[in-house]
Amino acid sequence: MEGVTQTNPAQQRQQQQQQGAEDEAAKRAQEEQMRRDVMATVLDTAARERLSRIALVSPERSKQIEGILMRMVQSGQLRGRVSEEQLIDLLEQMEEAQGKTTAKKSTIVFQRRKDPDDDFDF
Repeated sequence: MEGVTQTNPAQQRQQQQQQGAEDEAAKRAQEEQMRRDVMATVLDTAARERLSRIALVSPERSKQIEGILMRMVQSGQLRGRVSEEQLIDLLEQMEEAQGKTTAKKSTIVFQRRKDPDDDFDF
């Protein structure tokens, strides 16, 4: 048995953990690719572009919308491709549903600094 190398249990556990992590990463990549393929077939071009812009601003909201669309596809509720107008309607419905559960609406407040050497003194 000259060509066989012995590994200790710690090395074996590390190799198993590494293999498990690689398998998990491959599975996540495969699921992500499947999700992209389904979204490409379900959404028309304008709706896909809108969803990608939403993903840039709010990735969690984009994931929620994709999850809703995936469930609709799996349950057979979608007939044909989803247009941009239908996606907007879905977004509005989602916003209304979240508005009922949370009374707080996000607002943006601009606070400008007062410069002591400001020429705009009225």
